Amino acid sequence: MRVPECDVLIVGAGPAGCAAAITARRHGLSVIAIDKATFPRDKCCGDGLTTLALRELESLGLKPSASSWISVEDVFLHSPFGREIHLKLPRGRGQYAAVVKRIELDAELVQLTINAGAEVYQGVAFDNIKLTPQGTQVSLDDGRTLTAKNVIAADGMWSPVRKALGCTPAGYRGDWHGFRQYMRAEGPRSRDLWVWFERDLLPGYVWSFPLADGQVNLGFGVVRKGRLDGKKLASVWEGLLDRPSIKQTLGAVTPENSLTAWPIPAQLPTAQLSMGPVLFVGDAATATDPLTGEGIGQALESGRLAAQAIANEPTPETAATSYEVSVRSALQLDHRLSKRLSNVLVNPRLAEVALGAVSTSNWSRRQFARWMFEDYPRASLFDPRRWRRGLFDGGGAWSDPN
Repeated sequence: MRVPECDVLIVGAGPAGCAAAITARRHGLSVIAIDKATFPRDKCCGDGLTTLALRELESLGLKPSASSWISVEDVFLHSPFGREIHLKLPRGRGQYAAVVKRIELDAELVQLTINAGAEVYQGVAFDNIKLTPQGTQVSLDDGRTLTAKNVIAADGMWSPVRKALGCTPAGYRGDWHGFRQYMRAEGPRSRDLWVWFERDLLPGYVWSFPLADGQVNLGFGVVRKGRLDGKKLASVWEGLLDRPSIKQTLGAVTPENSLTAWPIPAQLPTAQLSMGPVLFVGDAATATDPLTGEGIGQALESGRLAAQAIANEPTPETAATSYEVSVRSALQLDHRLSKRLSNVLVNPRLAEVALGAVSTSNWSRRQFARWMFEDYPRASLFDPRRWRRGLFDGGGAWSDPN
């Protein structure tokens, strides 16, 4: 039996894997992507998309047409001591923030990947990997073996590829933990995007993200190294809708699916990003932002950068070096800044002061909204060496109606 061969084998067909596959195909590389799921499939997530994520999606050719897609222009924050802050993103210049169910987003990305000419094996899981002088041999759980010059591991927080290579950090279980449930909310203010900075959850937060089908994505995220163990987290969820501000905003709610939870990895500055011809991207690279727990934009960007490095370098070794340089240059300073700010926001009074400073003027509120939604690299605000013309005045995604 012929063993399928390709230039790039991608394990995982989520946002990071699809971004890598589409980019690699645009560079003329042969691509096979595998995923244990069959799409469409649900993915536990907050469903929010930042400006970074939206621009990456636009560059991949995605159109904002999913039935649950809603563009966000108004954001409401609730401070630890009850202050309400209304942030407005720019109008008439494209989309700077959006919410869409992952079951729809990921399925559309997989179809774009197929349309780009990549082979996508669905319902087939990774089994093992062997590194050889010629590249890699990857065995699947259906008995097939694939050979590839390069492998991109886009297989999530628990990355089976990383585990098979023996480079999973011992005892690592993520930096954040998220909980989410879809609900039908009747309150008129539930159609806005809300973030509550509750004192007992800091530096974490509660969110309610509206969806175009009348639902909301309600959830909360907390830092693992905190005061909250599993039983306490369960009690937080049970009492979440009884908190006055949340109850007043959402009104009567009807849960429409089961509660889901997931770990969130955010260790990019110290993460191992490659091993031989294998590059780790997205959650497998622990690339999630440590301040917000947002990871879709980082997944898309890291997947794209991995494919570009493979396409532009003559060997897997130089591709790995190029990828590490590019992804750390793109994300590492922001991760370090976010980590420092997260440490500050542990204190409710410091968080209140910080949010009060945000609310001093229309300009400060607008700029904070753009900073919050990754309109530009977060660290740039504090590093004049990274300033350039237009850095703080970019349009949103799909700003050209054509």
